[in-house]
Amino acid sequence: MDAVNTLTTNDAPPLKASRVRSSRRVADKLLIVGSTVATLIGIVVLGSILLMLIVEGVKGFSPLLFSEPTPGPGSEGGGIANAILGSVVLTLIGIVIATPVGVMAGTYLAEYGRHSKLADVIRFLNDILLSAPSILIGLFVYTLMVRPMGTYSGWAGGVALAIIATPVIVRTTEDMLRLVPSTLREAGAALGAPPSVVIKSITWRGASAGIVTGIILALARIAGETAPLLFTALNNNSWFSPNLMGGIPNLPVMIYQFALSPYSNWQQLAWAGALLITATILALSIVARFVIKSERAR
Repeated sequence: MDAVNTLTTNDAPPLKASRVRSSRRVADKLLIVGSTVATLIGIVVLGSILLMLIVEGVKGFSPLLFSEPTPGPGSEGGGIANAILGSVVLTLIGIVIATPVGVMAGTYLAEYGRHSKLADVIRFLNDILLSAPSILIGLFVYTLMVRPMGTYSGWAGGVALAIIATPVIVRTTEDMLRLVPSTLREAGAALGAPPSVVIKSITWRGASAGIVTGIILALARIAGETAPLLFTALNNNSWFSPNLMGGIPNLPVMIYQFALSPYSNWQQLAWAGALLITATILALSIVARFVIKSERAR
């Protein structure tokens, strides 16, 4: 009887361990199956959207698309040249404002105030701004610039896009500068170079590809923004004024307005504009990945 009890006691732990391993295998297989199914669903949905966008957008492509302004209601023909030019101008204004602010702020966080309380506050506010809804930024700039000026303008639209792009550049710049080895800074300091010279000649140069990548990603981030432009630049079906006052034509708002219109010509132009802006963002993302790859290889 004692021998039977001893045998049962000795066999219990291996049996329990076997059951645990079996349950873990089942859980592992279920997780793999679930992840695969979710991935396939995402691929099918995204592929369907892209396929529909390509099929419908290609129908609207023609030489006139890049040479003619948007047509009036119910008219035929026309293009989106004014919207393309307006989007380029607004995006350039936004990135020109955001780049120096973002790079300098990221440099301060990584080099001067790395462990200070002010840097912690800036990081916290930057994270909030990074996740803030773009429509709220549009309302903020509308109150700050559009209402006092009494009109929509490209300057207000550019400022709204700059506010969206700045936190992306700040975060990327800080992360890239932190990757530069401290020994390089110490070597520069040992040669008697002041911190400003070390940053300009060593750390910025070492992190230049990463900083450029952040700027490209910020550019892709603001290229398709619609909500802030509705409150700041609005839209225009003709060419805009050189002083950028009044409504400024742009692709995102044009797509939004034309897609909701009852005119088939406008709807076709909206498909073509959506395909163009998607291809542009895709190209910018690919360029950013190539820059990151070349930086890692170096």
